Amino acid sequence: MATFLDIHPVDPQPRLVSRVVDTLREGGLVAYPTDACYALGAELGNRSARDRIIDIRKLDDKHHFTLVCADFAQLGQFVQLDNAVFRAVKAASPGPFTFILPATPEVPKKLLHPKKRTVGVRIPEHRITQAILAELGEPMLSSTLLLPGDEEPLTFGWEIKERLDGQVDIVIDGDATGHEPTTVIDFSQGYPEVVRQGAGDPAQFS
Repeated sequence: MATFLDIHPVDPQPRLVSRVVDTLREGGLVAYPTDACYALGAELGNRSARDRIIDIRKLDDKHHFTLVCADFAQLGQFVQLDNAVFRAVKAASPGPFTFILPATPEVPKKLLHPKKRTVGVRIPEHRITQAILAELGEPMLSSTLLLPGDEEPLTFGWEIKERLDGQVDIVIDGDATGHEPTTVIDFSQGYPEVVRQGAGDPAQFS
């Protein structure tokens, strides 16, 4: 059974945040709230948890996994940014955007798009997520919690607990959670292409 943690959305309890981070470090899979919607999160190099995400969401090998980063210093270790792209990404971060960019060698090969050698990155504006990232000290491997057959992502902790009780290790109830997935902007060719319109306004990239 998944552990259900009620974490305060404004002032996350350090004891509960530590419990989440301990679970991630032990190879666990976590359903957590973000400024966009709920997502599945795991430790960056955890192949088993990655495979669990693929199984839960029934993903194919063209799926772009996302590295959820605490800040720009962290993000810059994992993707290649020229000056123009840097300015555009920085202007929209933190926020409900995912950016697809060429990956650096720091990114595990299993997380790369098989042909483009790209990966998704984002910096969320959500206190629970930021608290987890601060204690973890590295990005989380992440994917939107959109289940097969559903048109919209899950947005309530209790519903996730009911539907994924035996498939994740922790479900965080964070109350203040968005209801749309991130807006995805592909910068892999050096210019912005809106791949998915979601919670973030893509007008600034047009």
